Amino acid sequence: MTKPVLKWAGGKRQLLDEIYARFPESYDRYHEPMFGGGALFFDLEPGDGTINDTNPRLVNFYEKVRDSPEELIEQCRSFEHPENEPDPSREFSDSDRKAKDVEQYYYQQRALFNRRPYGDEYDELEEAALLLYLNRTCYNGLYRENRSGGFNVPIGRYSNPDWVRADEVRSASEAVQNTEILNRDFEYIIDRAEEGDLVYLDPPYEPMSATEYFTSYSKEGFGRKDQERMVEVAKELDENGVYVILSNSGVTYNMYDEVGFRVEVEGATRSINSDGTNRGEVNEIIATNVPPDDCQKAGQRGLAGF
Repeated sequence: MTKPVLKWAGGKRQLLDEIYARFPESYDRYHEPMFGGGALFFDLEPGDGTINDTNPRLVNFYEKVRDSPEELIEQCRSFEHPENEPDPSREFSDSDRKAKDVEQYYYQQRALFNRRPYGDEYDELEEAALLLYLNRTCYNGLYRENRSGGFNVPIGRYSNPDWVRADEVRSASEAVQNTEILNRDFEYIIDRAEEGDLVYLDPPYEPMSATEYFTSYSKEGFGRKDQERMVEVAKELDENGVYVILSNSGVTYNMYDEVGFRVEVEGATRSINSDGTNRGEVNEIIATNVPPDDCQKAGQRGLAGF
């Protein structure tokens, strides 16, 4: 069992037992088309299959975790405390792209991290290290992009933040060694998953209300049409003999119930929210095409390919 390296909105550590309860007794390869922080994958350590995300910087991060863990760790060790003064030897030590004064090291690193979306040359290893650094030092571990794709979360307040996470990086590197890492739309899974494989779908959640913004993780967002596409993908996977487990917000219950999936409501704790009063238990659904009689019994985690 590996701990996730990143803190990511919508992480599934709170729901692991409920998700495992829907796993089939045996399956072939494991696929996760909307990876994010990968809490389920790292807990499972499946060893074969694919992981995918539409965020290219997140995908680059996991590629560097897999292929260059020691170099990534050393790069992270070179960073300074986020409240320090900017490094005068690097770009953005005085002002950012909008000519706003940069007075703390964190905001200089944020500007350097945003080289890619603004068309500047960038180093993939440095970008991966900066993603980890910002994830551990930004406000509440939130990942959010503006319409240009720029990461725009402000500095957090931590007495002793750990942005190196050497043990977690090394463990995660071992866990993804035999996994194909992709940067595509989630529909790739229709052609990649084969009969007997297991697919876990964890989309950005359909908002529970008009004031919630679960879809702001990237500039493209994830709207109602994407949710409807995901239902169609789940249906096609089911028709192809692929096991499917999917989690989403409670408002999508009928969407999956109507196409024949077994849908149940579970409670989950939301840990990332700008308003602390709104962090708490919310209704989520878990939908699956795995028949109840074919589900794993207690204590059967990780039987891929058994």
